[in-house]
Amino acid sequence: MCDPRLLLVALLAGVSVAAPAQQRRNWFNDPFEQATRGLPGCPVPEGPLLTEAEQKREAHYRIERGTTCWLEKKCDEPNAYKRDPEINAAAVAAIRADPGLRDTSLWVITQRKFVFVQGCVHDRAQIRRIAAAVKADPRVEYVGDEVLIGTRGKPPYRIAAPK
Repeated sequence: MCDPRLLLVALLAGVSVAAPAQQRRNWFNDPFEQATRGLPGCPVPEGPLLTEAEQKREAHYRIERGTTCWLEKKCDEPNAYKRDPEINAAAVAAIRADPGLRDTSLWVITQRKFVFVQGCVHDRAQIRRIAAAVKADPRVEYVGDEVLIGTRGKPPYRIAAPK
């Protein structure tokens, strides 16, 4: 138990006694890569970073999803996340290859054949182009567009902490 007098002295001296913030990290090594850099001012996504508490909650769900994928014969291997780096690299390459997406700022995360694209575009037509480019890969089960039209407003993803 902390002596209340010491706590008061620490507070008066301006010493922080708050609990340290939990470190966020990519516990599951989910692939995350920037695909385009053509729209300055786009809020940078945090990526697949989780606190330890979030990781513990997510672990059960991920195991369940992976097992279900295997049992339903939708995955070639018991590890539904094993091919994610390859799928992510292909999605990034497909986005970069589309000249209609060069003026966007986009990041790609892949988790169990689900590809999530985050960042900023100019219009809805570019969102459709993203989906078409990424879905062309037969390994992709789902494309989630978490994009902001323009660079203003609240993005539909967590923003990276300032460095």
